[in-house]
Amino acid sequence: MTALSKEYERSFPNPLDMIEHIAASNDWLFERPSEQDIAVEVTGHWCDYRMFVSWHADVNVLLFACAFDMRVPDKKSESIHPLLAIINERLLVGHFDLWSDDGLPVFRHALLLRGAASVSREQLEDIVDIAFAESERYYPAFQFVIWGGKSPEEAMAAAILETEGEA
Repeated sequence: MTALSKEYERSFPNPLDMIEHIAASNDWLFERPSEQDIAVEVTGHWCDYRMFVSWHADVNVLLFACAFDMRVPDKKSESIHPLLAIINERLLVGHFDLWSDDGLPVFRHALLLRGAASVSREQLEDIVDIAFAESERYYPAFQFVIWGGKSPEEAMAAAILETEGEA
């Protein structure tokens, strides 16, 4: 790494400080085990989500992951992969994946910041909002496949059904 790159790395503010402020302003529980990592717990309609954000200053990349409070049994993982493909085709930002170690569905996104002087609070709020909204939107599809025995196509059709009016 050149001296100029090292100087730039030191001058770039740590975006996790802003993530911490966002979590605190929303009264979300968070843990900051290091200067490079923060974990935030967000209560959703369907479950509690665990957001993990990692700052990689050496390459100026901010990694976001929003894990569901749901485990995919080994026998259902073959059904989940086609569901992941269907969901990911619909996403503009980020993608869903399955953490193989834990069997957790997770929304992931990387924010590349090379050449940027800093990242704005609005950008970080947008990524947090997108991760949470997409997790909430597609949680039922995962449930329908895992516990409802539905095919990925049936699960998506049921999960994205928009209701109109009031009962």
